[in-house]
Amino acid sequence: MRNKILFAGCMILAVGVAIGYYVSESGLNLVDSVQAAGGGDTSGRAMMADPNGTVTDPFHYHPGTEPLGKDEIRVIACGTGMPAARRGQAASCFVVELGNGDKFLFDIGTGSMRNVMGLSIPADYLTKVFLSHLHTDHWGDLDALWAGGWTGGRTTPLNVWGPAGSREDMGTKYAVENFLRANNWDYVTRAVKISSVPGSIIIHEFDYKGINEVVYEENGVVIRTIPAVHAGDGPVSFILEWNDYKVVYAGDTAPNKWFMEYCQDVDLLINECMLTPEQLMRFYGQPPQRAMMMQQDIHTSAQAFGKIASVLEPRHAVAYHFFNEEGTRYEIYEAIRTTYDGPLSMADDNMVWNISRDGVTERMVVSNDDAWDTAGPTPPPGPDHKFPHQESQFILDGRWDVSDVEDPAFADFKEKHGLK
Repeated sequence: MRNKILFAGCMILAVGVAIGYYVSESGLNLVDSVQAAGGGDTSGRAMMADPNGTVTDPFHYHPGTEPLGKDEIRVIACGTGMPAARRGQAASCFVVELGNGDKFLFDIGTGSMRNVMGLSIPADYLTKVFLSHLHTDHWGDLDALWAGGWTGGRTTPLNVWGPAGSREDMGTKYAVENFLRANNWDYVTRAVKISSVPGSIIIHEFDYKGINEVVYEENGVVIRTIPAVHAGDGPVSFILEWNDYKVVYAGDTAPNKWFMEYCQDVDLLINECMLTPEQLMRFYGQPPQRAMMMQQDIHTSAQAFGKIASVLEPRHAVAYHFFNEEGTRYEIYEAIRTTYDGPLSMADDNMVWNISRDGVTERMVVSNDDAWDTAGPTPPPGPDHKFPHQESQFILDGRWDVSDVEDPAFADFKEKHGLK
């Protein structure tokens, strides 16, 4: 009996410490966390005083249910992984929502639109996309944003900001224009049947060599870029400033002098942090030479991430761009902690940070896998009749007449909505 009591006591202590460790990484201190887990002040816990009441959930964000304060920023990770496609973790994408109503997408990597959709943000509010560079794990889901938003209610063109390259065929303008050429059948057929306006993309290409150059300035928001060091000329890091806040999204980059000079006094630092060399070999199938190249040439190692954060001293640091699982996160975390002891998130998809004057809080998004598009403030435009019909007589002659079942089925609907 005594052994059972000792075992139970040890388990309670272990659970309390584990919860404290997890929450302390989110910005709360260990004392608060242990109290919330079982003793002392329980003000941080979800509580229900009324048996028929509701619970205020301090650890999760439920999209569409929580107004953003006019003095706050909300940042949501919609992709934190790597180029290899995984169901559990999409490639790079962060949604930034400001208290003034502005919303921005920083990168739109492969698979990330599934998480963006779960946020229930109307497509009309997701029209500003900032690409750090043109690797597919940073812009591979542009097609899903473009076409999905088009059919889902967007009424205006997409606006895409991205860097020029060292030559014309390596820049954002070239990439997006040829993206539209590759999707010409999609564009023309939708333009005829729906509207051409939401299918347009306005390209804002800027010089990747610009050092702290302003590439966007509107509604009190300033977005600057600095060069990034990653695989070739062209990549950049973004610095967003609004309401005396600063959010830095590094994109992909090895440590560099511009980053250390212009990313000081930052509230939220989102910086890549690569898998360790051993993990790259064991889990990702990389040979030793490539594993070291990814560490020290084109990406940021965990040790280097820690050094960067220790010098910049952000209010909160976010390590991303690694596959976050039981076999990887602890080794990467320990490597970061050899050089940095400040507030830290080991990023995963659907992690969310609220930035306010009081601090930075980390939670997880709880969203619907089957979310529908959310209607925006403007009715969709009608079809653009300047485009000729795209079905030939050959195809039209192939239609099979089913009017005998459709006409009576749809008669009431057509009359109700004034359709011929």
